Amino acid sequence: MNWIQVLLIAAVITLLAYLLRSRRSARAKAWVKVGYLLFAVAAVYAILRPDDTTLLANKLGVARGADLLEYALVIAFLFTTLSTYLRFKDLELRYARLARAVALDGARAPEGPASVPPADR
Repeated sequence: MNWIQVLLIAAVITLLAYLLRSRRSARAKAWVKVGYLLFAVAAVYAILRPDDTTLLANKLGVARGADLLEYALVIAFLFTTLSTYLRFKDLELRYARLARAVALDGARAPEGPASVPPADR
């Protein structure tokens, strides 16, 4: 197994573990912002010095720098996809709770003889 394979598998497992934790804390949101910032800096560096990505790729056991960048983009895509999924899942739960609260707040007891349960008639 190559170093890059171990690194990529570790990155995927780390992303899954991170995304399965609660994302509501400010600390978790800060780490996401730091990660995006580091990814952007790395992207600018790769654009300015493309030969360095090939050197790094060769050290990690990958033939070309473009392949290494593709692997990094796959990891970033997985992170973004899972993060968006978890955010929508959380929003769906919040909307369901809100709808339940609104329904309970506006609920009224039925009026008339139909409101008496059948056992008491």
